[in-house]
Amino acid sequence: MTQFFQFEADFVESLRCVPMQVRLKLDTCGVKLKLAQWNQFNQDDRRSLIALPCNSEAEVQAYRHFLQKLIQERTGTVATDLAIDPAPAWLDESTIPTSVQEKAQENSAAIAIDQWAALAPVQRFALIKLSRSSHENANFLPALKEFHVV
Repeated sequence: MTQFFQFEADFVESLRCVPMQVRLKLDTCGVKLKLAQWNQFNQDDRRSLIALPCNSEAEVQAYRHFLQKLIQERTGTVATDLAIDPAPAWLDESTIPTSVQEKAQENSAAIAIDQWAALAPVQRFALIKLSRSSHENANFLPALKEFHVV
């Protein structure tokens, strides 16, 4: 998966921020990657993290190992583990997370369950991430528009 979202266009060329597809892989493999660490990676490192698959159990473990090694080599620090959710919300087509519903309402929008179910898991992941209070939410409405929800 090397598709970037349109709402990421302002940083995709330089890869100065961690794209959503990599953030999904981080949550999938259980490794926390700070922006400061990402910024110590070279462009080839970043492209590798984008290109490497992280779907099957073997791929997830290989991605995790590669990322842990990369963090150690580039930053001199040990990677921090993240808890891996055995049933992540972005894979649940039948339940729209409260944070997403609330953020949609704040933007005078509504997401129907059939719209949620029609989204790809990476799109649901993006909306979940963009709806969190700890995230800069400027891209939530552009994401809804890009995903043809509003």
